[in-house]
Amino acid sequence: MDRLLIGGSSSKLFHLREFADILHKFGIECKVVFDADVYDGFPSRKISHWFQSKSKFNQIIKEFKPDAIFIDRQRHFGLAAIDTKLPLLVHLRGDHWSEIEMARKTLYRSFPKKYVLKKWEQIAEKCFQNSTLILPICNYLENHVKERYPAKSVSTLYQGIQPTNWYKTNGMDLKHPCVGLLQSANIWEKTKEMLTIEPVLKKMPNVTFYWVGDGPYRDYVLSSLKKYENFKWLGHLEYPDRVRDYLSEIDIYALISGIDMSPLTLLEAQLMEKPVIATEVGGIPELMKDNQTGFLIKKGDSQSLIEKISLLLNDESKRRSMGLLGKKFVEENYSWKKIGSNFVNIVNRYSI
Repeated sequence: MDRLLIGGSSSKLFHLREFADILHKFGIECKVVFDADVYDGFPSRKISHWFQSKSKFNQIIKEFKPDAIFIDRQRHFGLAAIDTKLPLLVHLRGDHWSEIEMARKTLYRSFPKKYVLKKWEQIAEKCFQNSTLILPICNYLENHVKERYPAKSVSTLYQGIQPTNWYKTNGMDLKHPCVGLLQSANIWEKTKEMLTIEPVLKKMPNVTFYWVGDGPYRDYVLSSLKKYENFKWLGHLEYPDRVRDYLSEIDIYALISGIDMSPLTLLEAQLMEKPVIATEVGGIPELMKDNQTGFLIKKGDSQSLIEKISLLLNDESKRRSMGLLGKKFVEENYSWKKIGSNFVNIVNRYSI
């Protein structure tokens, strides 16, 4: 493979460009585009996109002449890629099927929204069925994909990260001791687990918990937790600069999630030399070393969360040693250089 066209969502372009930069060093020329800007259609959130033609997409194919097309979500751009007959590589970032079911039971219960969800489901299924290679973002997800598509070529491709982007700054004005949460509220099962910290807030009134994140389920969290003086919601922070400031300042990073495949924030926090505490779900255990770079706890286990936070806050040496081990672990296993090399090996293995 000499040329790779990469299409992704606007929120992932920063990371996809980092991916493209490292692939260039391996001799693969890449072009990264915002997929919906190139080709979209019904049921796009923008009505003006319902009537887009494929002219922009076709022009890119004609001028760039890719050998394969890489997508990081299953939308109309993927459908257009199928029509080219070029190899289609689908990077699967989450448990698509579980997320669809959660959406159907929560935000998408009305008839129009159910119809839209069904259309997205059909588009995704066509992308999976016509893909040359499916690249789940963690081993946990790879096992699920292989069960659904036993005849498909499937191989894990983790999210990469550039370690040099994550360095200590002067931080921001936070009250110590503090625990930092950095996670979106876009997925129901992921978000509702955050209420596990309610008993912790009661038990540890002198520890301030800061949440950075937003999404459609935000108010579900805030309705229960904002009444506590030691819980502060900071909303969305500019990425990566303000996120770097936030991670520089917190004492402990906590990922209290009910479902997660390969959360980038867990890698970022470890690169910032912060001890981490995370729920033992999905692909999370693959991104940290339990009892070495942090602690894994069971879902809903508020008591263990209290114990681990107390242990770390009372032992500065432990916090420092876990932080250093975490940084080393991520640098060795998830740097873009490592992930880029793995990607090249995968496409060579499948002769793409």
